[in-house]
Amino acid sequence: MQELTGRSAMRSPGAPSHRREVERQFWQQIASGITSERAAEAVGVSQPVGTRWFRHRGGMPLFLSKSVSVRYLSFAEREEIALLRAQDVGVREIARRLGRSPSTVSRELTRNAATRGGKLEYRASVAQWKSELVARRPKPAKLVVNPLLRQYVQDRLEGNILDAQGREVAGPVQAAFLGRNKPHRSDRKWVNGWSPEQIANRLQVDFQDDSSMRISHEAIYQALYIQGRGALKRELVGYLRTGRALRVPRARAQAKAWAHVSEEVMISSRPAEAKDRAVPGHWEGDLIIGLDRSAIGTLVERSSRFTMLVHLPREAGYGLTPRTKNGPALAGYGAITMANALKRIVTTLPAQLWQSLTWDRGKELSDHARFTIESGVKVFFADPHSPWQRGTNENTNGLLRQYFPKGTDLSRWSEQEIQAVARTLNNRPRKTLGWKTPAETLNEYLKSVRQPGVATTG
Repeated sequence: MQELTGRSAMRSPGAPSHRREVERQFWQQIASGITSERAAEAVGVSQPVGTRWFRHRGGMPLFLSKSVSVRYLSFAEREEIALLRAQDVGVREIARRLGRSPSTVSRELTRNAATRGGKLEYRASVAQWKSELVARRPKPAKLVVNPLLRQYVQDRLEGNILDAQGREVAGPVQAAFLGRNKPHRSDRKWVNGWSPEQIANRLQVDFQDDSSMRISHEAIYQALYIQGRGALKRELVGYLRTGRALRVPRARAQAKAWAHVSEEVMISSRPAEAKDRAVPGHWEGDLIIGLDRSAIGTLVERSSRFTMLVHLPREAGYGLTPRTKNGPALAGYGAITMANALKRIVTTLPAQLWQSLTWDRGKELSDHARFTIESGVKVFFADPHSPWQRGTNENTNGLLRQYFPKGTDLSRWSEQEIQAVARTLNNRPRKTLGWKTPAETLNEYLKSVRQPGVATTG
């Protein structure tokens, strides 16, 4: 190889790996907010490969998110060179067709050719692999070459906490850190837990005259998240405030939680009559959550304050079947289960009392489109972090905590028992209703519209 190409021998590439251009396209897809599985599918690689890329780089693409400069040959150009070379097209003609210098093409055909057969054979995949290999300029991380700086950072991240007398306070015993999975939050070790930004800025205070004791907070995050850096122990990610073992792309974090909420179902699109409470039939809803993923659905009519509770028993196999990614929701308030439970509740009152439903942004109602089609009730969602837009429901949830306190298992109550609580609230006089009860107010409305054969709601 030294004689043929002018380069020293290189290790065998084996089967050419996925090109970096493909990985760059993968990270561009990740930046749009989609998952690593969908990003891998978009660029034409298998899902395990995409997941491996994401984990290996800790969710941080770094330079791979940027396009390669046009001054370097691309893989498409190398494929064109290989095809034209196989047709015995001359170097100058290849250069003319590509719009490149003849010396660039000549050098490419020599330096990046495959030499396993004892002669120069140009293959685009091998040439791309060689160019990527020799283009690497590995630079040792600052935390690797500066032990004092590394020790300072580690002490602020994982240092022991002390009491007023300087004695160490042990705190809980942390479970083992396995791979990328952080221990459970209840078992996290008590540490100093400085953030990388605090560490980076405090260095300028503690070492004002020592320029070698400087590092950016981003470099600390890279040392924590990227496995290949090797400067800091992987377990230290558990001492960050979030305890996150992978960086979550910003676009994904923003799109993930509320992907089921579109502009058409925002509260701003709700009918004006729902806002002034003049006409019954507009409801607010949410969940009250208990221990072990137990929950009860709450529905409150805005005009009469009439309350309905939704029984959400756990699905068969809960606690027995191991939890799987994208598996069935067995806790009792998955999207499909929640929509079906609400649909059953709607049938217990006249249709005219179900005009709209305003819900929190929880994913439990992400199947709202099907619920609207099957029940005829339009669903709207409140703005982010705006509980006052569902003030009636929030107030009712506070009243319900008298019967279902926080920190208790709500799954122990039967359908009959929670409906007894709802009946109690509906027969409690309210100041806002002129000391009438919600049940009386709603019954008066039903009588006023003269619906023969309609049962009252006592």
